[in-house]
Amino acid sequence: MSHPHLDTVKRYLLELQDNLCQALAAEDADGVFREDAWERADGGGGRSRVIENGAVFEKGGVNFSHVHGATLPPSASAARPELAGRSFHAVGVSWVLHPRNPHVPTSHGNVRFFIAEKPDEEPVWWFGGGYDLTPFYPVHDDVLHWHRVARDACRPFGDDVYPRFKRWCDAYFYLKHRDETRGVGGLFFDDLNEWDFETCFGFQRAVGDSFLEAYLPIVRRRRDDAYSERERAFQLYRRGRYVEFNLVWDRGTLFGLQSGGRTESILMSMPPVVEWHYGWTPEPGSAEETLYRDYLRPRDWLDEEEDAS
Repeated sequence: MSHPHLDTVKRYLLELQDNLCQALAAEDADGVFREDAWERADGGGGRSRVIENGAVFEKGGVNFSHVHGATLPPSASAARPELAGRSFHAVGVSWVLHPRNPHVPTSHGNVRFFIAEKPDEEPVWWFGGGYDLTPFYPVHDDVLHWHRVARDACRPFGDDVYPRFKRWCDAYFYLKHRDETRGVGGLFFDDLNEWDFETCFGFQRAVGDSFLEAYLPIVRRRRDDAYSERERAFQLYRRGRYVEFNLVWDRGTLFGLQSGGRTESILMSMPPVVEWHYGWTPEPGSAEETLYRDYLRPRDWLDEEEDAS
């Protein structure tokens, strides 16, 4: 059976991976993306591209994957019984960037498409994705820029889209065991099929295509900032929160591992160097305390800006 929708989405995702890698490599004079093409014994494959030890990006990855199978694993259909017994295709691009300079935020994004089919029944499909920003030493104007780009990407699809998916991002990237957000949020959406296919696909493209506009200006502003050993140590400590979220809460990580995905590619999102310290707390009045007090909680950044103007 042909998959015209699947083929269309897959072409876009492969182009997106190329565009992201080209633009990110151009920002890092010392870094190149190494490609690792792979196949999955149970169906599908992908191409993983990783940059390591660059001048700007200490580690980063931009992965494309296309996983398919004759039936969904029980863990994937437990909450959606109508999917039981269906064949499936899951295709997507995910990326994560761990900069070397503590003043450049870590960032993550992904866009994906899922379709499940059964003879003589309509296919079940949806889109998902988004992007979020994890600063260690946040700058307010950078956070506003990030959210403005996210809002503008959503605006053609309705005035309620950015606020709704921004709130979803705040709720999703929340470390319940720490009672704090992972960063300053962005966009998150899943199970998106509320519009027709072309509109949903258009929204996925708007999100994927807006990432570089949101992130690269921040990288350029902060990558040459001087930093101390203390700030580097704090960056490594906060990277631990990134690891905790991905291993404990992230749905994509869990689905990938449970569905027999390629472990090396799934875990490429992990930072290269991380530290944990027992009972650490920020010093009163420090920049680190500012992060905890003002940024690691949901805030309506753009509404606050309008109220202040």
